[in-house]
Amino acid sequence: MSSAQGPITNSDWSAHLRQIWSQMGLFARTFLLLTVLMLASLGAWLQIFISMEMGPRANQMSRRVATSVNLTRAALAYSSVSERPSVLLELASREGLQVYPRTADDQVEPLPAEEYWQQLATLVRGYLGQETVLAWEVDDQSGLWVSFRIDDEKYWLVFERHEIGLTGGIEWLGWAAAALLLSLLGAAISVAYINRPLARLARAAQLLSRGESVAPLPETGAREIRELNASFNRMARELRQTDSDRELMLAGISHDLRTPLTRMRLEIEMSSMDDQARHAIDLDMAQIDHCIGQLVEYARAAGTLPKGAVDISAILLEVAERERMHTEITGGQLHVAIQPALRARISALDLNRIVVNLIENARHYGVGPGGHAEISLTLQAVSDQIVLEISDRGPGVPPGDIARLLRPFSRGVTARTGGGGAGLGLAIVERLLRQVSGSISLLERPQGGLMIRIELPRVRS
Repeated sequence: MSSAQGPITNSDWSAHLRQIWSQMGLFARTFLLLTVLMLASLGAWLQIFISMEMGPRANQMSRRVATSVNLTRAALAYSSVSERPSVLLELASREGLQVYPRTADDQVEPLPAEEYWQQLATLVRGYLGQETVLAWEVDDQSGLWVSFRIDDEKYWLVFERHEIGLTGGIEWLGWAAAALLLSLLGAAISVAYINRPLARLARAAQLLSRGESVAPLPETGAREIRELNASFNRMARELRQTDSDRELMLAGISHDLRTPLTRMRLEIEMSSMDDQARHAIDLDMAQIDHCIGQLVEYARAAGTLPKGAVDISAILLEVAERERMHTEITGGQLHVAIQPALRARISALDLNRIVVNLIENARHYGVGPGGHAEISLTLQAVSDQIVLEISDRGPGVPPGDIARLLRPFSRGVTARTGGGGAGLGLAIVERLLRQVSGSISLLERPQGGLMIRIELPRVRS
């Protein structure tokens, strides 16, 4: 077997099999292993059964052959020559014994070299005498042919092979098929019994990783499963308590910091300092307030995933209209191109947080040479993905800074850092997308500026 790249080697097959194995689930892997083991065990047992059947059946069939030969010989010996044709007819019709004269011209094919037939021949000769001839075919007529003689007359007694031989292959095949079917059924039930709690645990862990609430797992079944589910339930409770404590702590920090900031702002406005100093202090306090807001936003948990898909095209139209007005107030422009009726499984709140963060970044850091931000927002379906792109015509980001900007508290070192912030905007977006199996990438625009591309799994119905 060959291809355009050359013959397929054993290493290629091995790599292909490893790839298939890595893509199989736990149920398929366990079921396949059990099936292989059961097939090997079934084959071994069949071989044992055949071996155990051979000796007793050869002994039983040799006695039957010897008895039939002796009875036939006695019937013919005590019949007159004129009665022998009727006796032979009676034996053939009632007992199924066919007797033929044996001549020196007979074309004889010996028995096959199989162990069973050779053992049968040895036993028959032990009963009838060593001069007894056993043949597989005589004059091209199949059967088990056994010779005997009456005085000087020689005869053949013919038996059907399937009556004397081992149990037929079809019968063994039927038993083997029944055993295999029961084995596979038992393997499927056993694997399902083992895999069910693990699959339930995997689903619960997936939901928990997305920030969704998880019902407690049943602490029943085998001891190991009970301990595993109990540990998972305890971890889920501790995570929920940690989230609750974090939200409470952040709310307290936000309140305790913003209250004195508001009081300081009021005192500065009422003070007698000049307008330039007042404006500088006010900018510093606004930057502090913005950093506090970003910290609270980053620590806030993602929203609960909706039960079904939502129309993100309609949600983005509302967000884009609101952000367009805000962008125009600040002197910029927002161009929107949204493909209608695109659906994905993400909460409207999280989608709003993602888009607002990115547009706000573009407004702050994407100011072009003309002194204002020109932002483009596009939404379209590409195969099984929904692609959202937000681009600006600002100074862009050096390629070496792109990966670093997705980490919390990381900011660029170029002209895009002209505004205040804690460096959490892109980190917030990346964390929200991770909860819904989405992705974010930062790309350089050929015309200058930065393009942020977001991909979400598309739900078609």
